[in-house]
Amino acid sequence: MGSSNLDDTARAAKAIYESRLREALESEHMNEFVAIEPISGEHFLGNTLSEAISASRDRFPDRLAHALRVGHQAAIHIGQMTP
Repeated sequence: MGSSNLDDTARAAKAIYESRLREALESEHMNEFVAIEPISGEHFLGNTLSEAISASRDRFPDRLAHALRVGHQAAIHIGQMTP
């Protein structure tokens, strides 16, 4: 699986989030995780990253999904934030 395939999946999933999901998810599911399968456009919520990804894999075991944290730019933050 090449990096362009991963990039395409992320790009398509982010477009779905921005155009169809952001408003509803950020009003009711802030800080939860969402995995978006871009071919179907389906999304899967979880309290943890693992829950969201597992739900996506259960439904679409042979497809890639992209996960992010609702209301954040990334699914996880690594390191320490500075003022």
